[in-house]
Amino acid sequence: GRTLNELVGTAVLFTGIAVLAQLILLAGTYVGEVVAWTATNNLRSDLALHCLKLDMTFHKTHKPGELIERVDGDVNQLANFFSQLIIQLGSNLLLVIGVLILLWLEDWRVGLTVTAVAFVGLQVLSMLNRRLVPRWQSVRALEADLFGYLEEWLTGTEEIQTNHAAPYILRRLYQLMRQRWHLTQSAMRLNVWVIGLPIIVPALAYVVAYLWGDHLFRSSVMTIGSVYLIFYYIDVIRGPLWGIQRQVQDLQRAAASLNRITELFAEQPTLHDGDRAALPDGPLSVQFDGVSFIYEDDLRKLASLNREAAAAGDVADDDELPAADYEAHTVLQDITFTLPPERVLGLLGRTGSGKTTISRLLLRFYDPVAGAIRLGNGRLTDLRHTTQSEIRRRVGMVTQDVELFHASVRDNLTLFDDSIDDGRLLAALDELGLRGWLDALPDGLDTRLDASHSLSAGEAQLLALARVFLTDPGLVILDEASSRLDPATEALLERAIDKLLTGRTAVIIAHRLHTVQRADEIMVLGNGRILEYGARASLATNPQSEFYNLLQTGLEEAIA
Repeated sequence: GRTLNELVGTAVLFTGIAVLAQLILLAGTYVGEVVAWTATNNLRSDLALHCLKLDMTFHKTHKPGELIERVDGDVNQLANFFSQLIIQLGSNLLLVIGVLILLWLEDWRVGLTVTAVAFVGLQVLSMLNRRLVPRWQSVRALEADLFGYLEEWLTGTEEIQTNHAAPYILRRLYQLMRQRWHLTQSAMRLNVWVIGLPIIVPALAYVVAYLWGDHLFRSSVMTIGSVYLIFYYIDVIRGPLWGIQRQVQDLQRAAASLNRITELFAEQPTLHDGDRAALPDGPLSVQFDGVSFIYEDDLRKLASLNREAAAAGDVADDDELPAADYEAHTVLQDITFTLPPERVLGLLGRTGSGKTTISRLLLRFYDPVAGAIRLGNGRLTDLRHTTQSEIRRRVGMVTQDVELFHASVRDNLTLFDDSIDDGRLLAALDELGLRGWLDALPDGLDTRLDASHSLSAGEAQLLALARVFLTDPGLVILDEASSRLDPATEALLERAIDKLLTGRTAVIIAHRLHTVQRADEIMVLGNGRILEYGARASLATNPQSEFYNLLQTGLEEAIA
């Protein structure tokens, strides 16, 4: 009876320990996953916020698809690192160290030799890891390029299909995928040695154990049981070594992604806030004082040309390039004008004349390379002396291409700002004369904009006008839509624009004659220079003016 009771007690104890071990494993897995998701989501949020704070110079050279892969794809590679990798790698390493200690306790000569084998294996693993991380980093970089290309391709699907460009798009896709395959194969070929380490290290340890075991047994220093125990200990570490091998592969990918994440965090904006000078309420005056501008990539091209000319002996290292070369790359040259408050400026010019660049400078997406841009009312403030958030608060822009989100009309109007209540939204739409348009939508403010219900180009423009009206800016920049609209939407749009511009300063990039009629002042641009600037009424009646000639030849055709 006593033996049976002891057996039952032992069985219950064993079962309890087994259940407890599983519960601990379950709890550890749960905690690890919670930590992984929390850490990676916070990291994604920080990366996305960091990218949003970077200026247009950065975004001009990095495609949206590439950034999505870097913000999400690279962070995904760290999920296992945060959840289980450290715990599993640490426990396996502790088990290997424990076995080595037991071997030292059995016989110091066996322990020393097996430790030496393990140390050599560790050094080889470290060397392979140093060579593998850059290779996986190259794979991740190419994958980001691939996703950037896919984003461009999917965005331009309609254009690609109508122009029968699919074969050329697929050819480039195949090239990128083949490059990715070659880079992955290069990493995997070297990774074979990492996979082989859990086989090679125990095999060498078995050889050492056999040689020492045979010698010590024949010398009567060790019993056959002790020799068997050495072999058993070595067999025990095979499992942890395989685990370490798998975890090291994960660690390599995690390290490659971590390097890329660190590189992205290292990117810093080139535009910095000034001393937080506030812009006044009400309509703003605009002053351009000798403003010249050239894009960053063109600056790099000029610097490269200068270095090539210096190497050829055409110019000294510290000489500038000829003015013709500089002007060929300059988008704006010596732009000077003043627009009083509550006045409307119509910008005219052919494509590439610098109209859009002026609007970008007013929003301080870029800083001019020469001169200054000032806003204010009476006392003018250089844009470089105020904050970017203050500029966004006081300057509103309606672009040709309106960005719509897969969300409700309410969220698209407020841009997810919960502080704007429905009463304020409805009042703004009433004031703009857009309440009828809203009532025509299936669910009013709750109408969801997605693939099943989207807005026409004209409706999107109406929504963009309401967005800007809600912010109550002192300066409105309107890049007029060049597409033709139906008469009903056109009438709504005209009334909304009239209301938006009332009591505000405005800069309109005009494409049609009736839009120009709103302007008080006209500026005609050509090759980045002001060809003409003056009051619309005066220029329209002056046969010698550029504006007069544009009106005579047909504005839409002349500035296309």
